[in-house]
Amino acid sequence: MLKLFINLKLAIARAMEEEEGQGLTEYALILALIAIVAIAALTLLGGKVQSALSTVATSLTT
Repeated sequence: MLKLFINLKLAIARAMEEEEGQGLTEYALILALIAIVAIAALTLLGGKVQSALSTVATSLTT
């Protein structure tokens, strides 16, 4: 039983030392932040962009 406990403790210690998961988490947080900024920008500028695209579309059809 003691040997099982020691092996489990060593496995947990090795898992805590690995930094691959940490890097993946950081990339996920950065991606989420970029998505939030993009959604906010589209929400704030959506009307202006739609107006500009409508003007371009009208110019192309005439």
